[in-house]
Amino acid sequence: MRRILPQDRRGDEEVGRLSLAFREDYGQNWHVKTKLYAGVAAMLTGLRERGAALAVLSNKPDDFTRICVRRFLGGWRFEVVLGQRSGVPKKPDPAGALEIAGLLDLPPAEILYLGDSDTDMKTARAAGMFPVGAAWGFRTAEELRASGAAELAGRPEELLGFFRDRDGREVNNGDAE
Repeated sequence: MRRILPQDRRGDEEVGRLSLAFREDYGQNWHVKTKLYAGVAAMLTGLRERGAALAVLSNKPDDFTRICVRRFLGGWRFEVVLGQRSGVPKKPDPAGALEIAGLLDLPPAEILYLGDSDTDMKTARAAGMFPVGAAWGFRTAEELRASGAAELAGRPEELLGFFRDRDGREVNNGDAE
């Protein structure tokens, strides 16, 4: 909050007042203009059709993360949904990502970690997962690459091209022949 304010309005009292007002408004209206990026629904459907296990890891509070997933991603099955919980370090610490790997019973190296921030790329690297930067999201392709993205997806449907079976073979990506 402090960084977005003019220099002369960055005092603790002003920041506290505006932060409280923001939290109150966001608590009531967080969903009003929120929507999936174009192509995400088709990507999720394609991943499920290919047998991919889906998971969400967020630094937002766990209960709020679950509400968001139900509201915006309720049309798809997610094996694991984890938000920030007491006693679990926030990303980029790999603890949450490694917990997901354990719950999925998969070695971290077999998990493609899609994220749209430097924090996500650092988390994936620290957990030993394959970091793919969602260049359509929060950060630029350059920032994602600099933060450790092994690959970039410029559009959600490009992620399907990274999907491999357990033997490393590319799975049919539904391309017309």
